[in-house]
Amino acid sequence: MTPDVWLLLTAAVVLLLVAWVTWTLTRLGRLEARVERAWTALETQLTRRAELAEELARDHATAVGEERAARLRACVREVRAPRTGDRELAENALGRELRDLPADLPGVPSGVRADLAGTAIRIGLARRFYNDAVRDTSALRTRRLPVLLRLHASRPVPRFFDIEDDLREVTGSAAGGGRARP
Repeated sequence: MTPDVWLLLTAAVVLLLVAWVTWTLTRLGRLEARVERAWTALETQLTRRAELAEELARDHATAVGEERAARLRACVREVRAPRTGDRELAENALGRELRDLPADLPGVPSGVRADLAGTAIRIGLARRFYNDAVRDTSALRTRRLPVLLRLHASRPVPRFFDIEDDLREVTGSAAGGGRARP
């Protein structure tokens, strides 16, 4: 082969590498934007649940019981400012308190009960969307070439947000015999 052919082949390989790097950087940027949007949606739903729990404990303490209302208030405080720094643990505690409430709470408006149920479903869905976005971003960032070329190496890898939710009833994975995704 002549030097011109080698030069042409080298230029083609470099051009393909530059095109791939550009495509990968664009994909990583879009995935990070997706992670941010999903986190915003999840954060919005978590905040809404905390507000509803606070309203339930404040305005309907007699209906839920004074002791449970005090636990709800403590859980809401912990969610808003986790002492241990573990937000997932605090969210799980609040979720358990809300799931342990009886289905029929006399004196609590049906709108509040419906909001709590709807928020629980939206939290589960938002968590799934967020964790899917994190999974896709991590999968691309940990491939061989992006690691070798240190694409987005200065940016932190997003963390999964794992809390307990009751999405099995919504998705039908428990009834359908399918394996529930974490």
